[in-house]
Amino acid sequence: VQLQASGGGLVQAGGSLRLSCAASGSIFGIGAVGWYRQAPGSQRSMVATITSGGSTNYADSMKGRFTISRDNAKKTVYLQMNSLSPEDTAEYYCNAVLRTSTGWRNYWGQGTLVTVSS
Repeated sequence: VQLQASGGGLVQAGGSLRLSCAASGSIFGIGAVGWYRQAPGSQRSMVATITSGGSTNYADSMKGRFTISRDNAKKTVYLQMNSLSPEDTAEYYCNAVLRTSTGWRNYWGQGTLVTVSS
C-alpha cells in the first residue's frame, strides 16, 4: 500500500499547478485525505483536507486559491493550486487514512516539490 504524489514543478508567480495523490495496493476504504507542505526551515503544515464525505477544510492562506477534490473510483485526491506565489514554494505531501487488511491506518506519500518563481 502506498501513496504516490505527483504534479509538482516550477511555475511562475500567478500560475497554477494541479497535484495528484494516488493510492495503490490492497485498499478496502479511503477515509480523510489531506495535503500538507513543508518549506525549508519550516515545520510541515496543513494545506487542505477532505473527508470521505467530501467536506473540505483549508488553511487560511489557501482559501479561495486552492481546491482539494477526490475521485474515489480512481483512489486519487487532487489539489488545484491557483494564483501561486513564491511563498507557496515547498515540498507538498499527501496523507490519507486507508483501510487495508490490517485495519485503518494513516499513510504518508513522498513529497512533490513545488517551486514558484517571482
